[in-house]
Amino acid sequence: MIDLHAHLLPGVDDGPATWEEAQELCRQLASQGVTGVLATPHFIPGRYPDPRHVRELVNELNGRLRSMSCPLTVYPGAEAYLDPELPRLVAGKTVLTLNDAGRYLLVELPFERVPSCTENVLFSLLSGGVTPVLAHPERNAELREKPSLLATLVERGALVQVNAGSVVGEFGPQVQRFAGRLVHQGLVHFMGSDTHHPRQRPPLWAAATARLEQLVGRDVALTIACSNPSTLLAGDEVISPDPEPDFRRGGSFWGRAFSRFLGR
Repeated sequence: MIDLHAHLLPGVDDGPATWEEAQELCRQLASQGVTGVLATPHFIPGRYPDPRHVRELVNELNGRLRSMSCPLTVYPGAEAYLDPELPRLVAGKTVLTLNDAGRYLLVELPFERVPSCTENVLFSLLSGGVTPVLAHPERNAELREKPSLLATLVERGALVQVNAGSVVGEFGPQVQRFAGRLVHQGLVHFMGSDTHHPRQRPPLWAAATARLEQLVGRDVALTIACSNPSTLLAGDEVISPDPEPDFRRGGSFWGRAFSRFLGR
């Protein structure tokens, strides 16, 4: 299984402060059946982190894991806060794409709202050949009120990563219910632990994968936890099924424009 979203690198953001804490997080992930994990430190334009530094830390962490015989591989990436400048920064290689491959980018929305620039930013990324993966949209209050907004973004090419903690109720019953609904409706493509600390914010991967199986069965759970992230790491196209009809009400000028762009 592959964890698409984790804060593992020490001293970079609000994740672990030391190598010992980073290694403990990796031990916890491996003990829960995870074999690969994307290290996705927060990227905020003008603040941090430098891609070269992230690559160096990932290489160091993989070396440490090998020396302790931990069966886990760490891949580079970033969790990029949604910003109007994001497409330009990605094109200039200022922000790391997932696995540093230039194909997928983990994008974080604010927790309360969907910014007015969201559709334009995602459209620009897609036009440049980079597929946005929305980090934990189940935690966004506006999307919980208007799930058709999320369905529109998915229909136009965005993908979705749900948090393991959301699936098992770490962020409260409202977020848990919405996460389950998204899984049921075919709007979830990946899962991430979004772990930050071995005690205060540990990975909940084992409990979450068990819950996924209860919600949608083993085959779909394996698609979310194994097949789709393996496809992403290989740089291939992740196929997104159409969302269920009750999520597909409405539309947008951006959606229609992108359909024209694709010739659909």
